[in-house]
Amino acid sequence: MKPPKFKDLILFENDDYIVVNKPPFLATLDERIGVAPSLLRLAREYADDAQVGHRLDRDTSGALALAKHPEAYRNLAMQFENREVNKIYHAVTNGAPPLEKFVVERNIETTKSGKARLAFKGKPAETRFTTLETYAQHALVQCEPVTGRMHQIRLHLAYVQTPIVGDHLYGGEDFYLSSLKKKFNLKEGETEQPFIKRFALHAVELGFTGLAGEVIKVDAPYPKDFRVLVETLRQYR
Repeated sequence: MKPPKFKDLILFENDDYIVVNKPPFLATLDERIGVAPSLLRLAREYADDAQVGHRLDRDTSGALALAKHPEAYRNLAMQFENREVNKIYHAVTNGAPPLEKFVVERNIETTKSGKARLAFKGKPAETRFTTLETYAQHALVQCEPVTGRMHQIRLHLAYVQTPIVGDHLYGGEDFYLSSLKKKFNLKEGETEQPFIKRFALHAVELGFTGLAGEVIKVDAPYPKDFRVLVETLRQYR
């Protein structure tokens, strides 16, 4: 994948912070295997002392905050630690959740394999959910994580038996247009591809307090793959 231009990702910038709309398939930090560019590496070509204030999974798109200097980083880190940062995600799920509004409180622990799981002895985890739209076989769900555990939204949606589309790690299935479109035909020799080639999760809003006490609230538009997925599903309610 050709790395994006960092300046093109910026949604908000002042003397202390940058908020970007992270594209899918770009790791937040350098990964152990390979030499693919990370968001942090691109950011430090733009601002030498940039530090990421939090992480998004490689496949997750959306609003991500970076601090330009150590004082700004400490300020943001304390807000995350004290659960004062407002984070809103949108997810497309297989099936619709059982309720329009609901809360999942299930402890989470990480494993050595890089996967997380629900476990009584894990760390407390809470996510608030709102079902925004329902379709024939899917739903658009708003997710507000109160805590910030690894893969929290993905695990909690899987717990209520509506895993995220494309999230193979936690039971999500790929979406194929042929499952809804009756007159769907492929050319001879072609194989149908998943409609979205990642799990369908996007960080749509991020809010925190700047160094001067000002409220910083940033909305991140859907990337093309997520937007087209939602627009297509709306045709099949």
